[in-house]
Amino acid sequence: MRTKMFALVAVGLIALGGTAACTDDDGDGGTSGGSGNRGGGGGKVGVILPDTTTSQRWGTDDPKLLKAAFDAADVPVDIQNAQGDKAKFASIADGMINGGVKVLITVNLDSGTGKAVLNKAKAAGIKTIDYDRLTLNGGADYYVSFDNVAVGEQQGKGLTRCLTEKNAKSPLIADLNGSPTDNNATLFKDGYESVLQPKYDDGTFLKGPDQWVADWNNKEAGVVFQEMWNQTGRKIDGVLAANDGLANAAIEVLKKNNMNGKVPVTGQDATVQGLQNILAGDQCMTVYKAIKKEADAAADLAIKLFKGETPTTVDRVKDPESGAYVQSVLEDPQAIFLEDINDVIKDRFVEKKAVCSGRFAALCREAGIK
Repeated sequence: MRTKMFALVAVGLIALGGTAACTDDDGDGGTSGGSGNRGGGGGKVGVILPDTTTSQRWGTDDPKLLKAAFDAADVPVDIQNAQGDKAKFASIADGMINGGVKVLITVNLDSGTGKAVLNKAKAAGIKTIDYDRLTLNGGADYYVSFDNVAVGEQQGKGLTRCLTEKNAKSPLIADLNGSPTDNNATLFKDGYESVLQPKYDDGTFLKGPDQWVADWNNKEAGVVFQEMWNQTGRKIDGVLAANDGLANAAIEVLKKNNMNGKVPVTGQDATVQGLQNILAGDQCMTVYKAIKKEADAAADLAIKLFKGETPTTVDRVKDPESGAYVQSVLEDPQAIFLEDINDVIKDRFVEKKAVCSGRFAALCREAGIK
């Protein structure tokens, strides 16, 4: 039995809202799937996704993959997006719970809001699954995600590799961390700090600005990085950006100063934009999380629960607040450098025509992307 220990870092930042995700005809941000599905929630699986501004996955990838998995099992599903709004998240959940969903899958916007929803679901006898993010002290029945400390370790090792390739001497490193209300962001940081801290200790690297970005807001990340750039006298030599959106925000600032490609920047999520930034030499690496595996694992658990079964898992995760263990499925991430972009395309996570469009066509040919 593998046990993953999670840590919580308490940081006080103001949460910023997101915008809409999947929308249907009445604009409530929902999609429907499965046989006999006519809206509402009775006899279904309910899924609440967080937003569409922090990563492309929430608006396109996860809804499509989850719906396909439930449709294949002929299990009706109601998938909605909270559009980055905590009140909307709670309202969607109330509708699903009152409508009688049998299983509820949620990606929380923060643990407080998520816990309130989980408590209501449990009181109604509904089985719950934390998807991608653990709800601290939430008590979900199951948790499905990636090994998020490993994600951070790959980012730290990736930045180290890129700085070594540039023969950087005592480089100053800036951290653009994810949202302080997302436990995953804390785990990513645990991972990359485990790689970078020994290098700070021995003087190989120099510790620079280190800041969290509320709600993974890319616009805010640009403001934060501009301030970092100014405060250090434009002496930042490497950027540990926690995902591709934050990475691109830093890259835009570097472009204005003709330093893009000269300062290595990490990322995560293997987005089209992130992969294009790698092709252009502006981003040194990203981390690919095969979302289909995560979506299929969550759907498999939910389908079994929907049918009255009690599934078991190999992994379990300790909630750092409650101390309770949650049965879990944890998938493995993959570091992606220029030579690995084909892996993401072959996996059909992104389309070649999207990555290799316009000016990137020539860069794809040079990189041997097929």
